[in-house]
Amino acid sequence: MNRYTWRTGVREAVLIAVALIYLIPIAALVNVAFRPAASRAGALTPSWPPTFDNFSQAWTQGALGPALVNSVIVSAVSVLGVTVISAFAAYPLARVGRRWSRFAFYGFLGGLLLPGQLALLPLYTTMRDLGLLGGLPALILINIGGQLPFSIFLYTTFLREMPRDYEEAALLDGCGPVRAFVTVVFPMLRAVTGTVVILNSVSVWNEFFNPLLYLSGSGNTTAPVAIYNFVGQYVAQWPLVFAGLVITTIPVLVLYFALQKYIIKGFAGGLKG
Repeated sequence: MNRYTWRTGVREAVLIAVALIYLIPIAALVNVAFRPAASRAGALTPSWPPTFDNFSQAWTQGALGPALVNSVIVSAVSVLGVTVISAFAAYPLARVGRRWSRFAFYGFLGGLLLPGQLALLPLYTTMRDLGLLGGLPALILINIGGQLPFSIFLYTTFLREMPRDYEEAALLDGCGPVRAFVTVVFPMLRAVTGTVVILNSVSVWNEFFNPLLYLSGSGNTTAPVAIYNFVGQYVAQWPLVFAGLVITTIPVLVLYFALQKYIIKGFAGGLKG
């Protein structure tokens, strides 16, 4: 049994201090969200009694209901597309040892190095020429393309560490490569799939610039852009902004806690490569 030493106490004190530092912005966010709009107190000054008026006004004035529906559609379809495409793309990259598979893998890794701003103008003109500006499909296609390189990297490195015994047994039983992957290999990728789902969900859900650029001027908007409407050139309704942030954080927070156990497993498998 390990003894409790002064070094252990110091480590715990440092961890508690770091945790408190991280909790300060969250405390300010929740405090301002429940504070009356006319209050001029500091962000960390406790507000009593708390009020829910900011939440109701943010919901109605900011049209957060339709915006949340759009965010859910964009996030769900984008993450589903990224998961399916990256898993099927990673399987031959991990199992085929030929030169083309290595070049293709490094080609996908190149997508991680290039800044997205380089493709901004070509993508915008392409979406305009295809008549997709202002619609959710344009945003979904861009999200899928932007999130594929990192997801393929995770799946490929995880698959390279996985033994081939199970899929070889399935092939001997008469399964084709596609059926062996779908029925045998993919169910064994729960850890990395959970990592891909939660990381991409958080990224797509919080995306602000692309929805502002590709959905601007249309009736469609997502939650971050709807909250941004509370900030004007001369006046910012910070209590409504913070209340809207609390509302829109809840769905992705629930998803994160539901899948958080897979994140460490997925990263551990991916980093071995």
